[in-house]
Amino acid sequence: MNKLLIMRLSALGDVAMTVPVIDSLARQYPELQVTVLTANRCKEFFDWMPQNVSVKTINVKDYNGWSGLNKLYREVSDVNYDAVADLHDVLRTKFLKWRFRMAGKKVAVINKGYAEKRALIAHGNNSRQLKSTFERYLDTFRDLGLNVIPDFNNILNNKKKEDFSQVFKVTGEKLPSERWVGIAPFATYEGKIFPLDRMKLVAKILAERGCKVFLFGAGKKEEEEVKTWERDGVMSVIGKLGGFHNELLLMSKLDCMISMDSANMHLASMVATPVVSVWGATHPKAGFLGWKQKNMYTVQLDLRCRPCSIYGNKPCQYGDYRCMHFLPKEKILRHVYRVLGMEDVLMEDSMTDKNKAKTS
Repeated sequence: MNKLLIMRLSALGDVAMTVPVIDSLARQYPELQVTVLTANRCKEFFDWMPQNVSVKTINVKDYNGWSGLNKLYREVSDVNYDAVADLHDVLRTKFLKWRFRMAGKKVAVINKGYAEKRALIAHGNNSRQLKSTFERYLDTFRDLGLNVIPDFNNILNNKKKEDFSQVFKVTGEKLPSERWVGIAPFATYEGKIFPLDRMKLVAKILAERGCKVFLFGAGKKEEEEVKTWERDGVMSVIGKLGGFHNELLLMSKLDCMISMDSANMHLASMVATPVVSVWGATHPKAGFLGWKQKNMYTVQLDLRCRPCSIYGNKPCQYGDYRCMHFLPKEKILRHVYRVLGMEDVLMEDSMTDKNKAKTS
């Protein structure tokens, strides 16, 4: 095999999860020419890939309907690929997969484990840990005879000196004594978002503890929301860094990232930054925990109704999203303090809790 096409068009987090696997593949098969087909906005995820990886990006809305799908196939098939790995398995990639099979190409497709995921929803926390999405990607390559050993650590592990000048223009340079914490408080669905008023308090408390806090997100609405969070030690970087490339560089300087079950969890994982991840309607057992992240730093409540959804897109059966609204902010803070090695603060909080218990 000389040329391989890999297809994963969306979503941001799922595309980011391909990076550790494709990086491992490209380094272990340096003679293999790899092309990644993905959405335009994901291009920067692959900026640090080995030289045998190229990226073809598209605006998926330009390829609607039968004529659009045929147009996409014509554009993609101008390279004589030997094999195709479909890591997405949606309508557009199903069509491409069919056309490539008709042309005699070897094709492998991800097994998303729908039955196992339905069982997880049915049985909740009593269900077993499911195979990670990373492992499902690896299985797809194995079906093509590419036995990849996942040995990825950090996308910035290269000989090139990184240019942090644009980042430091916004943030200032990091001092050796400083602890930098990122907070990515947003997600696509309400069931995956910790109440914003309480996450705002988390940012405030961390700043008061001497941390420098950076707020991540995307879009005008999110930008306007976090503007109200800014204070001494708390800064929004939404719309200020010029894209994912510089956001990833900033994340590489963080000592900890607080994220929902969303794309930023995976972006921080790509640069080996420890993540305290907050889970509500969804659950790490579904296989979406970030690369090399530790279960000990996941924040969640043990409720019988969890998980109620694999992707967080179902309305709460109680109407109150108790999985997030009943979750104490102190639980998030204590995980962050552990990551940062702030044992003195943990001891102080523990003594406060004991004193409160005595007086209650």
